[in-house]
Amino acid sequence: MCGIAGFINGKDNKKDVIKKMTDRIIHRGPDAEGFYIDDNIALGHRRLSIIDLSSGDQPIYNEDKTIVTVFNGEIYNYLELKSELTKCGHKFKTNCDTEVLVHGYEEWKEELPKKLRGMFAFAIYDIKEKVLFLVRDNFGIKPLYFYNNNGTFMFASEIKSFLEHEDFVKELNKEIIPSYMSFSFTPTKETLFKGVYRVDSGTYMVIKNGKIKTDRYFNISFNIKKDTYEKTVDDIDKLMHESVEKHMISDVEVGSFLSSGIDSSYLVALAKPDKTYTVGYSDKKYNEIEYAKDLTSKLSINNTSKIINKEEYLDIIQKIMYHLDEPTADPAAVALYFVAELASKDVKVVLSGEGADEFFGGYNFYRSDVDVSWYNKVPRFIRRGIAKLCLHLPEIKGLNFLVRRGLTLEENYIGVNKVYSEREAKKIYKYHDYIKNQDITKEVYDEFKNSDDITKMQAIDINFWLIKDILQKADRMTMAHSLEGRVPFIDKEVFKYASSLPIEYKVTKENTKVALRDAAKRVIPTEAYKKKKLGFPVPLRSWMKDDDFYNEIKRVFNLDIAKELFNVKHLVKLLDNHRKGKKDNYKKVWTIYCFLRWYEVYFIKENI
Repeated sequence: MCGIAGFINGKDNKKDVIKKMTDRIIHRGPDAEGFYIDDNIALGHRRLSIIDLSSGDQPIYNEDKTIVTVFNGEIYNYLELKSELTKCGHKFKTNCDTEVLVHGYEEWKEELPKKLRGMFAFAIYDIKEKVLFLVRDNFGIKPLYFYNNNGTFMFASEIKSFLEHEDFVKELNKEIIPSYMSFSFTPTKETLFKGVYRVDSGTYMVIKNGKIKTDRYFNISFNIKKDTYEKTVDDIDKLMHESVEKHMISDVEVGSFLSSGIDSSYLVALAKPDKTYTVGYSDKKYNEIEYAKDLTSKLSINNTSKIINKEEYLDIIQKIMYHLDEPTADPAAVALYFVAELASKDVKVVLSGEGADEFFGGYNFYRSDVDVSWYNKVPRFIRRGIAKLCLHLPEIKGLNFLVRRGLTLEENYIGVNKVYSEREAKKIYKYHDYIKNQDITKEVYDEFKNSDDITKMQAIDINFWLIKDILQKADRMTMAHSLEGRVPFIDKEVFKYASSLPIEYKVTKENTKVALRDAAKRVIPTEAYKKKKLGFPVPLRSWMKDDDFYNEIKRVFNLDIAKELFNVKHLVKLLDNHRKGKKDNYKKVWTIYCFLRWYEVYFIKENI
């Protein structure tokens, strides 16, 4: 895993600037640095050595040095591609996967990304034609951002690299703050830094003569094919064995994160890495360590664990927000930070279980049509009328159900982790010129307008929750410790099969991830395959009621920026009502707190 950065302009101080940009993300690649610089462009690379330790330093060139690349990621089918390219006459100088990219670009040009199986974000520069080719992997496992201003086009693995360029203007993007409040992360193409955009997953960009062309090489689609249930479980079993085997390719040791649930337990049971890592809390309700110890004992492998206490959880938030680039209110980010820190003391690579829920139907939301079929029999116009009425009533238990079951998905569903409704956000956020949630999700809903509701929910969660939150925090929290995280569930061959499963092989009234659980049951020697997903649970609900946590949140709610953007009286009321036990507001409180801590790091403090 690595960090990349670059920019196009005609200025003279390219070497100094590109070095500063890559030094800012040295945590992504502490092992080596490399640069390509000419009159038009500067490319920089920070390397974390995983494959071909001795000769894989970047940039890497083709035979006549007319094509150059800087690359972040892993290409799991690089040996097959190398064989194919060798037969076409290309000559390789290294044994690393990166070199496949330059020869692959020579051979296939813009068709190259379609042939890659892996996680990747890379820049290829055609020196003769002065063409820059930027690519991000199918599901956005690896990050890539761009910014265009004052005649300079720049890109980087992390936004913080841009802070080192004189043509970057740091400005808060106020229009998307309410979207963040609803989604709990930034769901838009543009980020909270105005003018900074993500390169979308499954897309590439071509930059030539100041013109930018963007195209999509991969689309998420669902093509249902129904085999017998037994054959389906067999196929999932074979596919996951094969994916894990691919994801174990490395010249350094590979470990694994391990929680108590099916996803990481399945990967560990398949891979049997010598080292696994788990974090937990002193409160048994939130502690997965005993489950992890039980599994690793039965598999005869090692587990290292750590108990996170309240004080260190709160103390690390500033560093978390720095590494994230953008805020997320997902408490699991902090647990990921600590488990990655733990693993990084022993290994450079870990497996992690992200993606199984979105691909195989793991969320209880997906069971809603099955669980409440009785209410669906009520005519739609009556349910809709009840929902519209409930939108104007004070929040009480049960109203959310009536709203969800009365409105269409398109009107109400933005993902499994919705925090604020637009109506609530409007009460708290002072600026009312912002992007509507339905405008953000419309493109996905339009694409899947003829699909069933569960498929629509999966499409929304993959495009937003998985790509823009789960994978972002997984990348940043591992890379904060120079650790490569690999995600065998988020593989294009795994998705191709998972997307063909009929609904009843995903969710039933009794369970979620139905077929995946039965495949996992074959190799997991404990009851973990039955267990409801916890992720990385955190006792935030109770901690917020303690004086130290409460006072810290109240301090942040009284920052000048909080007073400028939000109705602080309303925020403090949410906090106080939570502390008194009147209402469970911890998600709403934490969402605003994380945003303000992120702002404090990037816009108030000068020493980051």
